[in-house]
Amino acid sequence: MNDTADQPSTAPPPAPAPASPPASRAWKNPWLIIALLALALAGWQWVETRLRLADTQQELARRLSASDTLARESRMLAKQAQEQLAVLQEKYGELDAKFAESKSQQATLESLYQDLARGRDEWALAEVEQGVTLAAQQLQLAANVQGAVLALQSADARLAGSSRPQFIGLRKVLARDLDRLRALPQIDLPGMNLQLESVISAVDTLPLAVDARPRDERKPAALAVTATADSLAFWQQLAVEFWGELRGLIRIQRFDRDEPALLAPQQVFFLRENLKLRLLNARLALLAHDQWTFRNELAQARVWVDRYFDGHDQSVQTAQRSLKRLAATEINIELPNLNESLSAIKNFKLGKERK
Repeated sequence: MNDTADQPSTAPPPAPAPASPPASRAWKNPWLIIALLALALAGWQWVETRLRLADTQQELARRLSASDTLARESRMLAKQAQEQLAVLQEKYGELDAKFAESKSQQATLESLYQDLARGRDEWALAEVEQGVTLAAQQLQLAANVQGAVLALQSADARLAGSSRPQFIGLRKVLARDLDRLRALPQIDLPGMNLQLESVISAVDTLPLAVDARPRDERKPAALAVTATADSLAFWQQLAVEFWGELRGLIRIQRFDRDEPALLAPQQVFFLRENLKLRLLNARLALLAHDQWTFRNELAQARVWVDRYFDGHDQSVQTAQRSLKRLAATEINIELPNLNESLSAIKNFKLGKERK
């Protein structure tokens, strides 16, 4: 064996490890600080965005709940309107029955008129009775004061044309009834009906308040400032432009009013249809001389127009003025009857038959 094999082998010493940078030098690295700041800013923006999104979802849920409540109220009002319409149709059926009865009475009077052939006085008396009956029917069925006045005037003219002294008492009674009818306030039912018809026709074109855009009132002022600045010196123009820009940074907005309700297209359709039903109910109440229903329906219609439609629009203002003017009109007038004239005619006929 060689001697070299008995000797221990000598390995080379390990290389020293590279020295790691101290921790204090790592934290002083500017790119690490910038990365940490960017990460913190992104996290803060993410949290703020989530909070705003949660607030927006809550507000949207609240408004959707309000819209559902409005839809339920609209359906309930539509049902009530249908019930009221059914009641009014029933009343009109009764009026039709009375009108048919009056037509049968008129036919009876006409047959009696043809049977009278005894003389000029009998003919005149029959015409006067028919005229007074027609006037009473006009008052009872249609509340047509002008028609009743014309019928009584025709009856009085017929008595005056006969030139009989025995008709003087009848003419005095007719004159008293005429004075009572002429003293009544005149109601322009056709004109009021046309006003309601125009408002009903305009409902489909009235702009909603939620669709209205804020008016830019700064444009006229800006034009005036520009016209003034052209005639000033350079530093004065600079001051005027600076003041105009400073004023543009400030915006004044009112918060003492409720925000206009958000309505879906289907809800807008039901809103307009329910408003039409209100106005149609007011129209029926006008024909029936129902003062309470007439004013109540117009008041509710005005509330809906104020709440849901753009009050700055000219058509909305015109509709509001029409509704206000109609609501202030008195339509429930106590009409007199013509029983005194009818009784005087009957007594005159009985007295003549006894003779």
